[in-house]
Amino acid sequence: MVKKLVLIIIAVVVLAILIVPKFMGGGSGGGRPEFGDNEYPVDTVKAQGAEMQTSYPAVINGIQDVEIRPKVQGFLTQINVTEGQTVQTGQLMFVLDNATYQAQVRQAQASVNTAQSAVNTAKLTYENSKQLFDSHVIGEYELQTAENTYKSAQAQLAQAQAALASAREMLSYCYVKSPARGVVGNLPFKKGALVSASNVLTRVSDVSQMEVFFSVTEKDMLTMAKAEGGVNAAIAQFPPVKLQLADGTIYPLEGHVAAMSGVIDQATGAVQLKAHFPNPESLLKSGGSGTVIVPRSSEGVIKIPQSVVSEVQNKKFVYVLGDSNKVVYTEITVDPQNDGNNYIVASGLKVGDKYVTNGITKLTDQMKIVPITPQRYQQKIGEQAKEMSAGDIVGAMKK
Repeated sequence: MVKKLVLIIIAVVVLAILIVPKFMGGGSGGGRPEFGDNEYPVDTVKAQGAEMQTSYPAVINGIQDVEIRPKVQGFLTQINVTEGQTVQTGQLMFVLDNATYQAQVRQAQASVNTAQSAVNTAKLTYENSKQLFDSHVIGEYELQTAENTYKSAQAQLAQAQAALASAREMLSYCYVKSPARGVVGNLPFKKGALVSASNVLTRVSDVSQMEVFFSVTEKDMLTMAKAEGGVNAAIAQFPPVKLQLADGTIYPLEGHVAAMSGVIDQATGAVQLKAHFPNPESLLKSGGSGTVIVPRSSEGVIKIPQSVVSEVQNKKFVYVLGDSNKVVYTEITVDPQNDGNNYIVASGLKVGDKYVTNGITKLTDQMKIVPITPQRYQQKIGEQAKEMSAGDIVGAMKK
């Protein structure tokens, strides 16, 4: 019993050795089983629809990406945020040394108080002068002098109040607040560092929605605009786009093209487009990179499997069935964009042509073949495999 089991195992191994080399080429189009009669599968070129895609390098930014800079010079005394923290509009982020600005506020307040007292005194003098003038005690000159003194005191008060407002504003600049809701970026400065308006303390990025920028050629832009009746219509009809991340994975949410630049880059001849992608999980980061994938549907095109195409020196060829069942080694051109399995043929083939689908490595130009259908080809593979397996196993078990 054990001996028979060993023989069966050996028979299976031998069967695998015999069958695998014959069928390894069948799936790739390079080889085929030995049928005899020089039979090769042939398919007919048909016009059909195709779903293709075009890829463009892209840069990712937050919907709002704001640089945070101080408006005044000073030493950092407080850093109230951490990298990656989400902040709200108006939230206090940094505090600068403000002793000098507080002193200026106090000084300006004192000037306001002094000016207010002068106004009060001038007002009393003016009102008293009006009464004296009405009683014919003083003349018009004295009344006008009192009025002018009152108005001058009012002007000095307004000037002092403006200086106080300016001092308070300068003091407020020492308290750096977030102008928008978003995520805090890098914090390059530490407490005690001397900073000024030329320094970027951090960046706040609103990443609830991301702006993804990519560029298309001027030719593609014109084609889209003409097809849809204008740039705005082309943007409105632009299909949803996908985003391939830096690790090669596809971002799970689709984006939509929101705008197109009105200026063509003279250096590259490209037009920049902007797509919006929702980012509820904050997976996308401002400053990141990726690839925008734009789907493209085509109707009435010639699509053939890549496995039926041989490539020599960057040129692509197929074997086309010609007169008297002789194959013709025919060069074709294809669309540079493909789905990884099929080619869209631009030239070299037309609807109704017949091409060899398997065994192309065994063919030569003008070689005569016996054409069969791809369905019959698959049937012959199954028949041959069945015959080989039965014969090998029975032979091994009889020994």
